[in-house]
Amino acid sequence: MKRYILTGTPGAGKTAILRQLECDGYTVVEEAATDVIALRQARGEAEPWTKPSFVEAITALQRRRQEQAAALPGEVQVYDRSPVCTYALARYLGHPVPPALSRELDRIQERRIYDNRVLFVRSLGFVTPTDARLITFAESLRFEQVHRDAYASLGYECVPIAPGPLPDRVAAVRRHLDTTP
Repeated sequence: MKRYILTGTPGAGKTAILRQLECDGYTVVEEAATDVIALRQARGEAEPWTKPSFVEAITALQRRRQEQAAALPGEVQVYDRSPVCTYALARYLGHPVPPALSRELDRIQERRIYDNRVLFVRSLGFVTPTDARLITFAESLRFEQVHRDAYASLGYECVPIAPGPLPDRVAAVRRHLDTTP
């Protein structure tokens, strides 16, 4: 089984690409951060990302989802973000990297859980704020660079998915998913 990471800056259109891939029959494994934010906000925590425990919660949910996905059908799985993204998020937010995340990064590297090529969705040139995405366009570009640096530091190759119409972006992703040796 091949596992690919699809990532990028907030608001880059990643979710739309993933929904189309899912409709096209690919197995998509959902990201954890947005769900952790939604749950904590529902519990009354207005800005859960301000607490270091936020990174630990994302790490735990990502690991569970990755382990559960092992039982899903299909030769190709597309992951909406990864523990490397969580590492980038911790760095961006100024949180310490918790031991659980360090262990998870070691595990995914040692076991080669994900393909070395990361499909990196480039910014569309704007960001639309949501309850879970309170980031300016300038901040999103800085976050994008932190992401690329995090992946590069761990030996991954970021394959850019250029801005453009959704069908073009999906086609660019599919070219990488469908040409794996």
